[in-house]
Parts: sequence; structure tokens; C-alpha cells
Amino acid sequence: MITLYGFGRIFPEGHGETKDLWAQWALEETGLPYRVHALDHTGGELDGEAYSRIIPFHQAPVIDDDGFVVAESAAIALYLAEKAGKLIPGDAQGRIRVVQWCFAAVASVGTTLVCIDLIGIFDSGKAAPKLHEDLNKLAGRWLRDLERRLQNREWIACADFTVADLMMSSVLRGIRKTDLMEPFPKVKAYYERCHARPAWQRMLDLCAERLGIFVDDIR
Repeated sequence: MITLYGFGRIFPEGHGETKDLWAQWALEETGLPYRVHALDHTGGELDGEAYSRIIPFHQAPVIDDDGFVVAESAAIALYLAEKAGKLIPGDAQGRIRVVQWCFAAVASVGTTLVCIDLIGIFDSGKAAPKLHEDLNKLAGRWLRDLERRLQNREWIACADFTVADLMMSSVLRGIRKTDLMEPFPKVKAYYERCHARPAWQRMLDLCAERLGIFVDDIR
């Protein structure tokens, strides 16, 4: 049985923003049996000695698959796809095509969007206006490339939904409350298509129940 270490209590600003959503979405998509160990972030459980023995970086999510521990949300999603034989092609070239887009999601697109989020938090007064401007331009570059990739495609890597779509649409959640996607209708439609999947909807309900909040608080 897989144990997912995710958030059970977290500060309100973290609702809907944590990467345990990625991991639980992957679990729901693959149908692998699992249970959730809910962590009390507000009570300091992630920094406690017991959790430190599982993962040195004091972050969530982590999964424990009968003693095999995997950290980092992208690695978790890939591991679950490989274990289940779902969300990833069986041939070498198809698999690498999916992995390529997983890396693109977390290393290129995701890194830029996280930077935008961080400077929004730490420089809300915009003391560095050029940095804000340049990061938004870089995000626009990635989104234009995604728009072109999605010109005649439903999914980002293959003909079917894969773990690459799970990761790419998850990093795009970082800008869901902004207007950055507005000039890119295919990216916006792709984002909505990914998050209309039944497994995502089930995950939202389960996460909201775990956190004791309404589903709309994490959409």
C-alpha cells in the first residue's frame, strides 16, 4: 500500500497551491491503492524528527511504497506512472517524449512561473519593476511556444493524456488567477481540459475533505 504524506493542516494562503495535489492526482489517475498521512504544517510536523527520518528537506509530498520512499512531486508522478503502466507509453521513444515534456514543465515553464509568484510575494511593492516586466515576458515566451505546440494537438506529448500533461497543467495553475493565459486560447483550453478530468475532480474533493475546507477554496 502506498502512503502519501500530504498536508492535513496548512496556512490558508497555501490552500490549492501545494504539490501534494500533483501526487494525489497521479494516484487517482493511475488507480493505485493508497492512503494519506495528513501532516500538520502549522504545528511544525514537517520539521519534526519523525518526518526528518523520511525526507531530509522537510517538504511534502512524499510517498512511501512499502518502504521505497520517493520525494519531489515530479519524481513521484513519474514513479506512479511507471509503476501503474499508465500515463506513459511503453516504448522507449514514447517514454522519453513524455519525460522531455515533464522536464519542460518543471524546469522551463514552472521555474519562470514560480519566480513570478515569489517576487509577487517578496516584492509586492514592485521595487524591481524591470524584474517583474522581464519575467512576465519570459513567461509569455513559454506560453507562446505551448500555444504553437497545441495548435493541432489535444495533449502535450502524445495522442493520449500522460503524466506530462499532469505536470504541465499543474505548473500552469500558478497563473490561473492572473491574465497571463488570456492571449493564449489554446493553452487556456488545454488547462481547462486537463482540470476537467474526473480524477482531478475526485482529488479536489478528497483534498478539501482532508483540509476541512470547501472545494472552491482550492480550485
